[in-house]
This record gives sequence, structure tokens and C-alpha cells, in this order.
Amino acid sequence: MKYSGIIFDLDGVICHTDQYHYMAWKMIADKLGVEFNEEINDHLRGISRAESLEIVLKNYNGILTENEKAMYLKEKNEFYKELLADMSKKDLSDDVKKTLVELRDKGLKLAIGSSSKNAKFILKQIGLEDFFDAISDGNNISHSKPNPEVFIKAAEMIDIENEKCLVVEDAGAGIEAACNAGMYSVAIGVAKSNAKATYRINKLSEILDIL
Repeated sequence: MKYSGIIFDLDGVICHTDQYHYMAWKMIADKLGVEFNEEINDHLRGISRAESLEIVLKNYNGILTENEKAMYLKEKNEFYKELLADMSKKDLSDDVKKTLVELRDKGLKLAIGSSSKNAKFILKQIGLEDFFDAISDGNNISHSKPNPEVFIKAAEMIDIENEKCLVVEDAGAGIEAACNAGMYSVAIGVAKSNAKATYRINKLSEILDIL
């Protein structure tokens, strides 16, 4: 087999929290009196919370201090976590669950590579807290995607060479990060439009055909 390890982005690949991110950022945008819609929300995929705030602030006429930005970031995350509390095992699709089990049965090392600082909490909510061999997330990186740090650290954690890792991503920034790490990539969702993706799939189980 060409690949020994698979690194998954979390949001949009293993489960879907887009609506929760949208609601939380919309709440902040409304407080600031700036426009926020689904199109703007799409630009926040795969990047850090702080970088996301800067995109939201592009339509803001005033100037926020660093302390004010920190306050809004904290407020956004607290509201987001309140929404995440409603997640459960029902948010893990049968397609994803069966695919993960089959990949594990094939002897592949499986890791999470997510910019989210809430990755472990989300995995716990959907019943996968102890499933993956490693979790590299926003808590152990200094640079978010398209910087390859999160994937490089995930590969180190599962002790697999970069060139033997396959990254599954739903964001263009994630595909770029995989390329920058010297890894192969599988694009799902909006990431399929990224020309740098090695493969493209419509649902996670199609990764079994690639392997």
C-alpha cells in the first residue's frame, strides 16, 4: 500500500460544525454591525480563530484594540462551545464511521490534523475521543493552515514519513498545507475546486477506492 497514515481534518470531514461556526461568528458580526453571510463564512474554513476575526473585521469601520479583539474571540468561542454541547453520536454519519473502522482494519495509522482548539471536545461529543492514534490541533501549533505545521506534527505523532501520509481536507487552505508538507491530499466538499488536490471524493467511503 502506498500510504501508511491518513490525517483527517475534523470540521467538514469527520463531522460538520459549519452551522455552529456560522451562528457564532454571525453573533459577533451583528455586535460589530458588519455584514456576515455564508460566502464570508466559507473563507474562514481551515484557518485560526484570530485570522477568522480579521476577515470578519474587513467590513468594520472602526479600530479594535488587541484586548477588544481578544474579548470578541473569547466570546465567539464560548458561544460556539455552547452550541457544540448539543452534538452527539448522531452527528457521526454511518459512512464516516464504517470507513474509519475499515481503514483501521487495514492497519493504517489514523490521525486528526485540525486548526480547531476544540477538536478533542468535538471528538468526545461524537464518540471518537479514543479512536485516533494521534490528535494534532490548534492547541499544539503556532501557525494555522496553509502552513503545514499541524500535518507535520500529526505525522511525527504517528511516526509516519510525510510522503507516506494522505491528508483528507474540505478546505483549500488545508490542501495547500498538505502540499507544503510534502503529503498527498484528498479533497472533499468545497476543497474539490483546488487544483493541487491529489484526489477528489464526494463522500469519505470513496477513499477506500483510492487505497
